[in-house]
Amino acid sequence: MDQRIEFALKSLTTTNFQALCREYSISRKTGYKWKERFLEHGLAGAQEQSRRPLSNARELSESVVCELIRFKQRHPTWGPEKIHCLYERAHSEQAKESLPSLSSVKRVLDRAGLVEKRKVRRAAQGGRIHSGREAEKPNDVWTIDFKGWWRDPKGEKCEPLTVRDEFTRYVLALQRTANGRTETVRSSFEALFERHGLPGAIRSDNGPPFASITGVLGLSRLSAWWVALGIDLERSRPGCPQDNGAHERMHLDIENELAGMKSDQASFDVWRRIFNEERPHKALGNRFPSELYQNSPRAYAGAPADLEYEGMETRRIPASGILTWHNRHVFVSQAIAGWSVGIKPAGERLEIYFANLCLGHLEPATASFIRADVGPNETGGTVTPTVTQT
Repeated sequence: MDQRIEFALKSLTTTNFQALCREYSISRKTGYKWKERFLEHGLAGAQEQSRRPLSNARELSESVVCELIRFKQRHPTWGPEKIHCLYERAHSEQAKESLPSLSSVKRVLDRAGLVEKRKVRRAAQGGRIHSGREAEKPNDVWTIDFKGWWRDPKGEKCEPLTVRDEFTRYVLALQRTANGRTETVRSSFEALFERHGLPGAIRSDNGPPFASITGVLGLSRLSAWWVALGIDLERSRPGCPQDNGAHERMHLDIENELAGMKSDQASFDVWRRIFNEERPHKALGNRFPSELYQNSPRAYAGAPADLEYEGMETRRIPASGILTWHNRHVFVSQAIAGWSVGIKPAGERLEIYFANLCLGHLEPATASFIRADVGPNETGGTVTPTVTQT
């Protein structure tokens, strides 16, 4: 800056401007620029000037900005990427280079005060108890849960049942149920199975009615029915909702957009339609879930009358959950009451199967049942189950 001031002062009296520029190792163009700024602004003109252009040929028009803000006001919980995708879909006839970029959309929403800064939290490390199954196509895995309850405007408790296809993110059900009992939830799933067919597996937490913390392999009456239909079970770790993280993220959207508002089934159906048919999803390449989801080819024909086991002896489990074997009685599980189990030799012991699950081993000599999820010297506890599937 001192050199510029010195140059500008000398340029006012010099008779050889080119020689002066050579002395300061600058071009004549730069020399004239320094001189003109000094004459116009004085000492302040010697400071470094911003090279940012005063105008931008691609600056968004007022109409574009207003439309982006209207999209955001219509969907206040959606981020800039989804708003950008909605705008592109609404103006698909325009050339892509004429549409606003994602960074421009972010800047518009940020300047309008419509972007909430989120805290980035480091995810906790840890595994999960599961078979390693990952959805590769629609209906490979359904994820289920109850959304945490809230009070509706009438003061009534609302805790909707949510069911989602893991691969396509398609919400199969957002249903306000009368309660969370097995019979109520089973009725809801019968309607889903009739409408969409059977999934390959269902992922749930370890709470009722999806699972039982005391039952063998966590089987409840509801999950035993799923197994009898040929559906595999996938479960998250107790107390670790992040194991079903994508489903919990959907619950956050429900919390932000529905909790505290009108909570009748009609409102839930509208939200589900928008989520499936109007909301772009980044994980799907900004497509809609409805563009990818299709019903399962495995049609639901009702629960089988009983289970068949090729090459095994069978025993029907009564309401007491007790298995009778050669005049010996051993408790197995009440969750599978009314169904038959298969029994086959495995060395000196017998393996007990329910559908494709090995529930454990029977010791004929002592008539003791060793559960698959509890070691021979243990009486209970939560451990990683060893599940044998046929």
